[in-house]
Parts: sequence; C-alpha cells; structure tokens
Amino acid sequence: MAAAISSISFLSQAPINTTRKPGSSSVSSLATLRAHQWFLLVNYTKTSRIESGPCLASPGFRSFKHVLIKCSCLESSIYLHTEIETGIGLNEDEIDSLLDKHPVLRATSLDKLRARIFSLESVGIKGIALYNLIAKSPILLVADEVDPLICFVRDDLGGMIEPVQLERLFTSTETRFLVGFDQKVRLLLRRGVPEEKLVHVLKHVNLTKALCHKSVEEIEKIIDFLKPFGGIDLIVKRPTILNYDLNTQLIPRIGVLKELSGNDLIGTGAVLQKFPMILSYSVKHVTSHVEILRSFAGLSDEEIFKIFLVFPGVICTSRERKLHPRIDFLKQCGLDSEDIGKFLTKAPLFLALSIDNIGLKLAFLVKMGYRYRTKELTIALGAVTRTSCENLQKVIGLFLSYGLSLNNIHIMSKKHPQILQYSYSSLEKKMEYLIEGMGREVGELLAFPAFLGYNLDDRIKHRFEVKRKTLGDGMSINKLLSVSEARFAARKKKNPVLS
Repeated sequence: MAAAISSISFLSQAPINTTRKPGSSSVSSLATLRAHQWFLLVNYTKTSRIESGPCLASPGFRSFKHVLIKCSCLESSIYLHTEIETGIGLNEDEIDSLLDKHPVLRATSLDKLRARIFSLESVGIKGIALYNLIAKSPILLVADEVDPLICFVRDDLGGMIEPVQLERLFTSTETRFLVGFDQKVRLLLRRGVPEEKLVHVLKHVNLTKALCHKSVEEIEKIIDFLKPFGGIDLIVKRPTILNYDLNTQLIPRIGVLKELSGNDLIGTGAVLQKFPMILSYSVKHVTSHVEILRSFAGLSDEEIFKIFLVFPGVICTSRERKLHPRIDFLKQCGLDSEDIGKFLTKAPLFLALSIDNIGLKLAFLVKMGYRYRTKELTIALGAVTRTSCENLQKVIGLFLSYGLSLNNIHIMSKKHPQILQYSYSSLEKKMEYLIEGMGREVGELLAFPAFLGYNLDDRIKHRFEVKRKTLGDGMSINKLLSVSEARFAARKKKNPVLS
C-alpha cells in the first residue's frame, strides 16, 4: 500500500474569484469554476488502483469553493477546509478539533466518505445544508446505521420525507437510534395508516420522538391504547400524537377526559376525534380550566363535558382574559349555574371570541333595544355568537331595507333569536319570496319570525304551492309551516285535490 500511494496531497488554495470580467469567455469561466468546486484532489502513483478525479461535483455543491484532503500512508489525516460564498466555514483549528473528537474519521477510506456523501445527496441534502449537517454531526460520514435509513427513505418511501426533516433527524438523533426506522414505518402501514396518508403522518411527526426513540412494541402499545377512541384514524388526524409518551402523557391526558365524562369511552372518543389537539395540553392545563367551570361557574362534570363535546376548543381559551371575566359577565346578567350551563352548551364560542367581536355584537343588540346585563340580552347574545359581525350587520340592513325598524327587529329576535344568526343570502331569498312569491306583507314576520328559519324550497315553496290549490293565498304562514310533516301529509290524504 505504501508503494502504491506515494502521497495524497491536501492543497491549500486561496478562495477563487469567480467574478466574470467583461469580454471573458463564458466557457473558460465555467471550466475554472467547476475545477475549483468541492473536489477530492488525490495524487496517486501510476500503480494506484484508485482512479483519481473529481468527487462530489454535484450541482448542490456550487456554493463551495473547495474542500481539500490530505492523507499519508503513516497517518491518515483529513483536513476539511471549506470556504463558502456566504462567508460561513470551518477554519483549520475547528477542523482539527473535529478530528480530535472523532478520530474514526482519520482511519476512514476516501471511497467510503465519498459514497456516504453521495448517499446523503441522494435524499436531497446538498450544498450548504450538507456542509452544515457534517459540521454539526461528522459521525454521519462513518456511522453504519445511516445508509440503511437513507436507502429506505429514497427507495421504499420515494423520497416522501423532506430533506429539512431528515437534517433535523440526523442532527438530533444518536445514530444508534436510527436502527429499525423502516420497521416502524411499515408497522404504521400494517396497523392501518393508508398509503396515501403516510406522507402526511411522517411530515407532521417529530421523527426522533415518534419513531427513533420508541421501540416497535411501544408504538404498538400506543396504537392499541388509542383504539377505543379512534385508533389509527386519530393518529392520521393528529400525527403528533405519536410524539407523546404513553405512560406519562397519553394515559393521564385521556384519563382526565374519561373521568369528566363518567368513563364514557364513546363520548371521550368523540371529543378526541373532534379536537385531537386537546392531547397537546398538559393535565394541569386541562384541570385548571375544568376547575374554573366547576367552582366559579358552578357547573357539574356532566355539564362541563357537554361543553367539551360541543366545543372542545374551550381548552384553548385564556383563563384570565376570557374564561373568568365572561362567566362573571353572565352572572351579572342574572344567570345562575343552570342557566350558564345551558347558555355555554348552546353558545360555547362566547368564551373564545375576541373582545372586539363580542363588543361590536353587544353594541348592535343594545342599539336594537336590548337592555344591558339582562337575561334577555344573553339569549340574543347566544345567537349572534354563531355568526360573524359582517353577516349580522348585513342582516340588520336587510330588515331595515324592507321597512322594518330596529324596534321591529328587537321584537322579532325576542320571539325567534335565530333570525340574527341566519345567513344574509338565505334571508334575502326568503324575504323576496314572502313579498313577491306569496304576496304577503313584511309585517307578518312580526307575528311569525320563525318563517325565516324554514327551508325555502323543501318547506316554504312546497307547502305554499300545495295549499294554495284549496285555500288560496290567504292562509296563515304560521299554520302553513309549523304543522308537522305527518299532519301535513294526513291532510293531503283527506283532500286528494291537494296532490
């Protein structure tokens, strides 16, 4: 070997000026630039069996000026001296320090280093990203556990894991934990993750926490534990669930919901399916929200769980800025614990909307004629929390455009608060049909505002056309629409002419 290799020289060169001068040949400049990109410059004797030549000259390395390597037959020494156009690089002292910490690099063949770098490039880790990765984790150049993972990602997964995610994996995970990565991904498929969803799952997990730091058995236990609550479907909806530890995180967090529900597994599963993000909150966080609803609002666990079923996002609201002051407002309006429970079950968004949103809606209601801090106000407030400020403003404008006053709107909304939350476009069509299609007066809405809540085609138009054949246009819209389907059908049978 000593006879075969006379020297492998590491040439120390100054940075190359790649600025093209006016009139210079573009071909010449390109050749000069390529000649000084990342090369393994190796001088061999004629008897060397290793072919000398450029290595790592991939497009991803065009930001590198040069990497030069020096070895001798007595002592293999690798000096990585990189100058990057961005000004980021390792000086020789840093490189020597690196080699002292990882002496195995000195004894590694150039072929193996070259193959490993090509391997990393094949999964998209190139250029400055590759430089930074190797600078942080040089052991990746020689660790045996790296290539099997790369081959699996590249060949079996078709590169569905993004290079950035792989970089995070390599820099945050000891190489010994990379073993079995392929088995764990195949386990997810075997347990029911659809192939078309696998990329979504892998993209949204912390690969280190979810797969590398967990054994196959631990992942199996997590999937089995989640089975009563949605299992794989839950994981697909919220892949980050795989990041959590079974014993210290998942079991205690789901346990809080089970206890609140009275051990209702179906109900607990419904909350998790609707809002799987709830599992990202600690037991302390959830219990502190529950405690405010228990002690300050005076709600029972059953009532609290009903709120969670309707709006599990309540767990995201601030206790100090929203939860406490808004429950206090409901109390000032005269609501007792039972009333608060019913209100929050019907209008849980009241706890989550911004102060500006709530303030603007309260202003609309007070302007209509509602008295501030009254039960009557909270009933209307519950309705308007389910619509946007823009839609509410349009609805009020629509009523006014048909000649109704703010007082009229107040009277109508007291009888049927939902008129304030209905879609503007839907109300517009119903108002138009009431006036033009049915030939009625808008004032009839004062007596029966619930008219605006019925389906226009299936209920209003259908019944009006059927009844008009026998009763003419003067029938009561209340009797026309409020009677049940069964009674309406029975009347049709008594009067065949209606058909």
